[in-house]
Amino acid sequence: MTKDSVNAEGRVLLLCEDPEAMQNQFQGAELPLESVRMRDYVSVDEIAPGWVCYYFGQRLEDFPYLGLLCSNAFPVHEGFVRRGGFSVVVSGKRHGVGNAREAAPYAEHAAGIRIVIAESFDPVYRQYCHALGLLTSTDLGLVERIRRGEAIPMACFTEGLDELTTEIVRHGGLAEYTKARQDGRAVLPLPRREPGPMTLGEKILARAARSGPPGAPTGIPRVAPGDGLLVKADWRFSHETVTPLAVAMLGKSLGDSMPLSDPKTILAFRDHLNFMGRFYTQDEGQPGLLEVARRIKKLQEDFCAAKGIRLHGEVSDGGCEGICHVLMAERYALPGQVIVGTDSHTSHSGALGALAFGVGASDIANAWITGDVRVTTPATVLVRLGGRLRPGVYAKDLVLHLLSIPFFRDGHVRGHIIEYQGSALAELQTDERATLTNMAADFGAFAGIMAPDAETVRFVAERRGVALELEPWMASDPGAVFADVLDVDCDAVVPMLASPGFAGNGLPLASLDREVPVDIAYVGSCTGAKRADLEKVYDVVKWGLDRGLTVPLRVQFFIQLGSEDVRGHAEAMGWLKAFEDAGARIIGPGCGACINAGPGVSTRPDQITISAINRNNPGRSGPGQVWLASPATVAASALRGAICGFESLQKA
Repeated sequence: MTKDSVNAEGRVLLLCEDPEAMQNQFQGAELPLESVRMRDYVSVDEIAPGWVCYYFGQRLEDFPYLGLLCSNAFPVHEGFVRRGGFSVVVSGKRHGVGNAREAAPYAEHAAGIRIVIAESFDPVYRQYCHALGLLTSTDLGLVERIRRGEAIPMACFTEGLDELTTEIVRHGGLAEYTKARQDGRAVLPLPRREPGPMTLGEKILARAARSGPPGAPTGIPRVAPGDGLLVKADWRFSHETVTPLAVAMLGKSLGDSMPLSDPKTILAFRDHLNFMGRFYTQDEGQPGLLEVARRIKKLQEDFCAAKGIRLHGEVSDGGCEGICHVLMAERYALPGQVIVGTDSHTSHSGALGALAFGVGASDIANAWITGDVRVTTPATVLVRLGGRLRPGVYAKDLVLHLLSIPFFRDGHVRGHIIEYQGSALAELQTDERATLTNMAADFGAFAGIMAPDAETVRFVAERRGVALELEPWMASDPGAVFADVLDVDCDAVVPMLASPGFAGNGLPLASLDREVPVDIAYVGSCTGAKRADLEKVYDVVKWGLDRGLTVPLRVQFFIQLGSEDVRGHAEAMGWLKAFEDAGARIIGPGCGACINAGPGVSTRPDQITISAINRNNPGRSGPGQVWLASPATVAASALRGAICGFESLQKA
């Protein structure tokens, strides 16, 4: 049953800069809004620090805001919010900013919060709130109305939302809307648009959009940015850090006994934490963390066995069958498909012409049952890659170059689909293209995509032995409307670095004005451990071995494989032997150091790492300083013992 108004029972918590004011609220004080300076940019890491994500279900009720930093103090302790009886929380600009993490709003909801009011929100965080039934508003004037006990019209919480999201909010969240729709108590609002030109992403969504009640055929004439849709997903996958939370949501909201829709198109991956038990000999910063990681493993295995889900799990050396994104591209993704996964880098598979994007635990749990995923149709930005990349310049250099451009740094592609076209793209292998679509997430984009072509056909034939036939519709229409168009001269792109702290801190490698010794060189992750990546590393290492160069003893050089398929190819080509001869340590597949959970992480703040991963946020790969670069630059730096490009190494 939908609600027309809301009565907020409970207290209001103001997230403010003053730690003493925070403490006073926990001791019972009610502070006037005008008396405090609100905290801006409350990140998901502050709402739910990284280790919180290893927990799931109601246990999260004691954890919200444990990482909240207020004037160099952390005033919130375990259980404060729940015991304080708060039902409304208020903050300043961009509440929920940061990497997608549904554990953050889930922890708020579990602790009793029902309304979040802020000057503005991170879009992904707010989307998760809609799914959970957590009401949001940017009207700070609601605070005093709530304190006076007024009934707040539901319209205050649905203003500006598309019709489908409005229905979800009015029903109390995605699970409640799904149950109402299955019972015939809720309708699916559909955009009513005449046929017309569409971008590739819009065409995929229009073809996959549900056209009526549950079980209705898919396909509507046309969609445009802002349209709310339920679309049939061709593949739905989760990894072990999200699967348990999704399972908990499934049991609580929809019921453990409900059958899953088409289980053969559901996949699970054990790729994020598979090295934790072997790498860490003790808990890192939180007692009991390793035991929780082991419980996550068993819960995922039991759930997949009970539901008939294909689990790509661990192998004997501690590695796994493959990183989810690498395996999706190698074995599953096809042009024109809709692919959803519980990770922001799901857009990796856009390299094959699929519309692939990350979703939260609520959405994946719902998609397990219905086969559908909700989408507010994004606008598309066209990036035309003109010219061609010069020898020694790779896709990772191009991505770091793009991230350094103000157009990307200033958020113009946030929440959008990035479509790549152009002559430079035509010359890139699919593995290289996947670096572009994968790191669309690091632009804040909804997805990255490119039209399939002869290279796509070659890739699928090589990796799967399948003869792929492309269909004429698999490209943007002439006359399709793009939110923006950016032309990039790829002839001018040079080898790049990103200095520590942010992938957008791009600078040309040649402009580095000092020698930067490295302690760790790491090739790995979904972005940097594909076949094409390791081939570039081999070219550097082979050149060095032919001249008697090996990795200095003071440098740790790690090469972590993207999948067992990649391992088999690298071994057959002789790459692994060359890597070991040069002094590298080969590690089985897994996310590993990219998420601070395996060999290759730093252990001291003074250590310097050069890495092929996609993000170098503080603490992402240990306490040290992480520079980002292409796999070839990482390999050259490992041999040199300092940050160095292959061209410079050859001239030394």
